[in-house]
Amino acid sequence: MASLARSFGTVGANTLVSRVLGFVRDLVTAHVFGAGAATDAFFVAFKIPNFLRRLFAEGAFAVAFVPVLSEYKANRSLAELRLFVDHVAGTLGLVLLGVTVVGMLAAPALVSVFAPGFLREPAVFELATGMLRITFPYLLLISLTAFAGGILNTHQRFGVPAFTPVLLNLSLIGCAWWLAPVLEQPITALAWGVLLAGVLQLAFQVPFLRQLNLLPRFRPAPRDEGVRRVLRLMVPALFGVSVAQISLLFDTLIASFLDAGSITWLYYSDRLMEFPLGILGAALATVILPNLSRRHAEASPQEFSRTLDWGLRTTLLLGVPASLGLFLLAGPMLAALFQSGNFDQHDVLMAERSLMAYSAGLTAFILVKVLAPGFYARQDTRTPVRIAVIALATNMVLNVALVFPLRHAGLALATTLAAVLNAALLYRGLRREGVYVPPAGWARIWAALAVSGGLMAALLLWGAGDVHAWLALERSDRVVRLVGWILAGGGVYVASLLAFGLRFRDFRGR
Repeated sequence: MASLARSFGTVGANTLVSRVLGFVRDLVTAHVFGAGAATDAFFVAFKIPNFLRRLFAEGAFAVAFVPVLSEYKANRSLAELRLFVDHVAGTLGLVLLGVTVVGMLAAPALVSVFAPGFLREPAVFELATGMLRITFPYLLLISLTAFAGGILNTHQRFGVPAFTPVLLNLSLIGCAWWLAPVLEQPITALAWGVLLAGVLQLAFQVPFLRQLNLLPRFRPAPRDEGVRRVLRLMVPALFGVSVAQISLLFDTLIASFLDAGSITWLYYSDRLMEFPLGILGAALATVILPNLSRRHAEASPQEFSRTLDWGLRTTLLLGVPASLGLFLLAGPMLAALFQSGNFDQHDVLMAERSLMAYSAGLTAFILVKVLAPGFYARQDTRTPVRIAVIALATNMVLNVALVFPLRHAGLALATTLAAVLNAALLYRGLRREGVYVPPAGWARIWAALAVSGGLMAALLLWGAGDVHAWLALERSDRVVRLVGWILAGGGVYVASLLAFGLRFRDFRGR
């Protein structure tokens, strides 16, 4: 468990750097471009290949590839392992190349499907279509990057893949500042920034693969035994691991019919939620899947259960205060980070609503990333799919039911409720199958988390005040005040845990 904690710290630290730069990127985007039809068009053009990237690369492919790769690493020779990597790289690359070409040619149809509301505004529709043709090759580049990251993670080289997203943020920041002013349509600078980032991210991984002597030679072999196993696992996983992404795209589809700026409000809300979700959820998922896969390959069910238990304890220890803080400080955070001449007070108030709805489900989103690998590591992709179908269907029904009274915030709340259902059903499935057996001590942890979270919430509820008071402050005052309350809330939470008798060892699975 100690190695798990170290790996989680490595991934979390690198992800923190990426998320901080992601905030800088969003600040630059909000200040340079504001919130309106042009930014809505870019976010749709970026969201489509980004969705497919999470669906195919970091989603279904990762959960199918890593367990099989771990098995090859544990039970096969280096020559067999290298040949497997070559065959997967060639097959994946060929499929992605075809998808990329089709996607660029079918850009108008894709925009029509994912943002049909744009059809009412021909200029916005044309802008989104043009930018999608620029951003779509990112799918090919970043999917190969994720493939390389899977190899590195399986060999316990977690730091390199975790640092790679930094290059996307740097590319977008640079293009927004220096390329946008010289373009006829400034917003397209962000689309070119996405394409440049894909090239940089893939190139960054190459030297580290060479160090492992696993730099792939692209040899398409769809009939290879290992490739066919990966493909069989991918088919159900395509849906199972991407419920949250499908939900977000469904949100975009409905939001395209709402007031101008709705997509942008949802985007910035999602970005703020993605900060803790990326640091905690992505780091936990990155570390736990290869470790669970190794435990399964070693036929060690007790260690498998202990690894899951470590993930659940870490999720609650860090996810509960993050969710409470994001919910209670939603307005102050948006005011401090994004309010400007282009992103005005109305935008802050609208984005606050959706951020509060998203933040209520933050812990559930992280739990899904920890619980689902409990199935994927055992090469069971069918059970999470059945659960995902239920969660997605629930999300769609709730979207339609909540969008009328709550507008864009209703879409965010529907996504949150679906995530809670998804996490609950995954947990129940692991318990029923006897895969996860909770050890003693959970009653004390639940009590400590409830008391500590309650004290933190009470302090922030008293101290944050009305968001309109924050809007009236100068930017520097907003930032200083926000940091102060975040530190105060975190301090109360940690002090309460310590007073309750909890220590770091309680969350190391021992």
